[in-house]
Amino acid sequence: MTPLPAAGGTRDVLLVVFDGVQSLDVTGPLEVFTGAGFAAGGSPYRVRTASVDGGPVRASSGLRLLPDLALGDAPSAPHTLVVPGGSGEGADEERVVAWLRHAAPRATRLVSVCTGARLLAEAGALDGRRVTSHWAYCDTLARDHPEIEVDPDPIYVRDGHVATSAGVTAGIDLALALVEEDLGRDVALTVARHLVVFLRRPGNQAQFSAQLAAQTASRAPLREVQRWITEHPDADLSVAALADRARLSPRHFARAFQAETGTTPGRYVERVRLEHARRLLEDTAYGIEEISRASGYGTPEAMRRAFLKALGTPPSEYGRRFRSAVALD
Repeated sequence: MTPLPAAGGTRDVLLVVFDGVQSLDVTGPLEVFTGAGFAAGGSPYRVRTASVDGGPVRASSGLRLLPDLALGDAPSAPHTLVVPGGSGEGADEERVVAWLRHAAPRATRLVSVCTGARLLAEAGALDGRRVTSHWAYCDTLARDHPEIEVDPDPIYVRDGHVATSAGVTAGIDLALALVEEDLGRDVALTVARHLVVFLRRPGNQAQFSAQLAAQTASRAPLREVQRWITEHPDADLSVAALADRARLSPRHFARAFQAETGTTPGRYVERVRLEHARRLLEDTAYGIEEISRASGYGTPEAMRRAFLKALGTPPSEYGRRFRSAVALD
């Protein structure tokens, strides 16, 4: 359901700031919503920042931010309430959480960027919701708040009027998706071009590549297997074949691989093949059938199922969105 604009056609967008906030979590969405005003004309958004007492705050990078107002003077029911992440702690953060307990339920649309999800969780605003956050903090969020379903993989998640994003730049992706929802694709595309980013990555695109998401094995034979998988996604990558390459029994290999990398061999192979196919779709003019073979899927239908499962979009649509101009020449 598309949220309705505030009276007069202008949506109030309020970004909460505090000492230790991640500056890009604030400025990324702020630039998107502000840019939408220039792209659309008129005043689709009224974008403001607010701190606990209205005074300046120091971001985690050392950048000094001067907010527009104090939380106590903020709109009682903002259209879009954005809670960024950061390393804030102590009394300042406690007062933000206390304010969110009363303000979050009144917002038409509730948004968190990065570890801002933790503040909303502590305020009870995410109970029963499916959310995401920065990959490094998802396990902690899930452990501390079992009432929340935490998905560590997507760059952003929508659950009703609540939208949560992964770390830092994912907040830009989410903000662009919200602008597209509010004002249409053309406005969002204009903003994306101005910021020199894609219109939007699919919300459930993985936060990290297979190599970065998994740990590097400590034992040389397993590291060699990881390298082999990455360099030969079209090879036989069954557990039996990989175990033979590591000179281990299939059972011993599967246990050792998961213990040292944090993921199963099958899951690692899935991520590598998906990443390889994505790169070919983005950077080459190869056709779907050729890419499916080169990436180890064998058939276009198998690759299509993998893309729908992981990204929620078929390879043809992914290529249409993200194929580079160089690849099209």
